[in-house]
Formats: sequence, C-alpha cells, structure tokens
Amino acid sequence: MPSKWEKLACAPMMPVPDSFNLEACLPYGLTTEHIYRAMKDFTEFLGLINQKLYSKGIPRLETIIMTANFSSIVGEFLHMRIPHYCEGLVRNRYHNGHPDLLPAGRFPENSAQHASEGIEVKASRHQQGWQGHNPEDTWLMVFVFDSNKQSDDLSLVRPKPFVFREVLGARVTKQDWSFAGRKGQSRRTITASITRSGCDKMRQNWIYRSPE
Repeated sequence: MPSKWEKLACAPMMPVPDSFNLEACLPYGLTTEHIYRAMKDFTEFLGLINQKLYSKGIPRLETIIMTANFSSIVGEFLHMRIPHYCEGLVRNRYHNGHPDLLPAGRFPENSAQHASEGIEVKASRHQQGWQGHNPEDTWLMVFVFDSNKQSDDLSLVRPKPFVFREVLGARVTKQDWSFAGRKGQSRRTITASITRSGCDKMRQNWIYRSPE
C-alpha cells in the first residue's frame, strides 16, 4: 500500500498571496494577481489529477513523466492560463513561435514566428542557468518549482508535494545568454543558458518567493 507520505504528496501546496512582490515591474498590464491565479489553477489541476491517480493506485504525474516533459507541462499550462486573466496578453498562435505570450492585438491573428515584444514563459526545478534554444532579446519569466521526479526512488526519497518556490522575471538581452552549439557528429540539442548577469536581473525583479 502507498505510504501516508504519498497520500499527502498528492495535495500540491497552494501559492501564498502575501508572498508576491507588489513592487515587481511587470509588462503589458500583467499583475501579480494574474500570475497568482494562473499558479493557483495549475496547483488545483495537478491536485485533481494526482488524487485521482492515487485512488487508482497509480503514481503521481510528476513521477511518471520525464523530468523535462513535466517542466514543459507546467510552463505550457501557465502560459495558457495567464492570458485568461490578463487582457493585455495573448498566446502566440504560431507553432513553436517565440515568445510564448504576445501583446494583445499587436500581431496579425496573434501569431508571430519570432518577435522581440512579449513574454517567454519557462518552468524549471533549477534556480539558475535556465535554458532555451537560442540567445534572445526577450522579457523572460521563470516559474521555479520543487517536486519529486521520475528518477526518484520513493522508497529512499520521501514523497513531497509540488510547490512553486519562486517566480522571477526581467527583460534579458543576447548578452545575458551563453550559447552551446554542436561539434562534429554530435547530435546534442543546441541550447543557450542564462548567465549570471541574466540571473541577477531577474532576481532583482523577483515576483514571488515561497515562505517555505
């Protein structure tokens, strides 16, 4: 039978309204209230799924999906819900377009393959070094979370509930990224990572910090 810790871990920890930075600089009419509501929606969504899985004797979603794929689910959900609350932003309707969110009414059919205006949304378990495919001049918002992952051996690692640890955001430039290409016959995915300068910009404009 699943442990009592596994049952408790099926109830994600809700974001705390009083832990948002009301002085954070946010673009396009976005507010901390909009961000809070989107985070709350995801937390409730994950709780519903995990509690149903538990009732069927199935492990939690975050422990059965590959680590990177789960982070993508978190990010996709958030950039789907933020425009639901913020009238100044829309989802970029271009497949794999950049950035994820566009200023409402700025682009034809709210679609842009690549634009310097808008917000790129990422979710990560890491507190720095966030990755993208290319160095970009963009407004970047990162949702840092903590949870168990697929590689955890839950007989050794105690089950723990999902929690948003912090939300950071700022406009970064290409100089705030380090680029890692490919050499020779390598098939590694081309990536760019936020450097110390980019992390510093985003931490200076922190949006949410969990009281945990």
